[in-house]
This record gives sequence, C-alpha cells and structure tokens, in this order.
Amino acid sequence: MEELEAEKAANEEEKVRYLGEKLPPLQLSGLSMDDLQKLCKQMHEKIQTVDEERYDCEAKVIKNYRDINELKLKVQDLGGKFKKPALRKVRVSADEMLKALFGSKQKGSMDLRANLKSVKKEDIKQEKELTMEVGDWRKNVEAMSGMKGRKMMFDSAGGGQ
Repeated sequence: MEELEAEKAANEEEKVRYLGEKLPPLQLSGLSMDDLQKLCKQMHEKIQTVDEERYDCEAKVIKNYRDINELKLKVQDLGGKFKKPALRKVRVSADEMLKALFGSKQKGSMDLRANLKSVKKEDIKQEKELTMEVGDWRKNVEAMSGMKGRKMMFDSAGGGQ
C-alpha cells in the first residue's frame, strides 16, 4: 500500500514538472490584438502537434496489442497440438442404447415403431383426386381475370340468386 501511494506521489510530481516545462504560464495582460492572435495561432499549432503524437502513440499501442495476441495464439498452437482420434462406426440397437443411457432401470424393451402414425391408402387417393380437380392454374387465372371473371365468381358463390 505504501509503495502504491509513493508511486502515485512520484507520478504527480513528474506530471507537474512536465507541465511546467511544456506549458509556461501565460502573460495576457498588455498584449495587443495582433499579439493575442499570434499567441492563439501558436497554441493551435502546439495542440495539433500534441494530437498527432497522441494519435501515433495510440496507433502503436493498438498494433502492439494485436501483435501480442497473435503471438499468444502462436504459442498456444505450438504448445498444444492435439490430434482428434479417428472415430469408429458402432452399430447399437435401440435397446442397447436405452440401457447405456438409463442403465438397468429401463423395464423391458421399448418398441419405437409402435408410436409411429399409420397412413391409410384412402387418404392418399383422396389427395390425388383433389390435385386432379385443380387442374392447370393458368387457365383458372385467365378465366377469372377482368370484370367478367369477377362477375362469374360472384354468381357462382350464390350472390346472383
């Protein structure tokens, strides 16, 4: 703790010393308008140079972080090469799989096909008939286009009683 406090105090002293060197106190009293404008231009130039230096430093820091991360990845790759073993295909019946998952708690064998939905052949025939009735959709669209088609739809729907 004492070391941290001493380090903070040293940093503050260094900061004050640095600012004393770089920023002399301003003497604005008794200056004419031209002198004030020159002083502003000089300060503006100094601000630009400081901003350029700050930008360069930030760019260097970002580049160094990227380089550090790349080197970390390279070290991890070189240090820990792990080859995945070739897997073999294993045929396991449903009963053996359930036994492996649940242990011996499973009672009897489970018939997985019993839960499947049965499909009737009559349903398939009805679906085919419905698709045959629809026919070519282009003919229906052409017949129903325009006012005549709309009138036919209205009449066929029972509106013309």
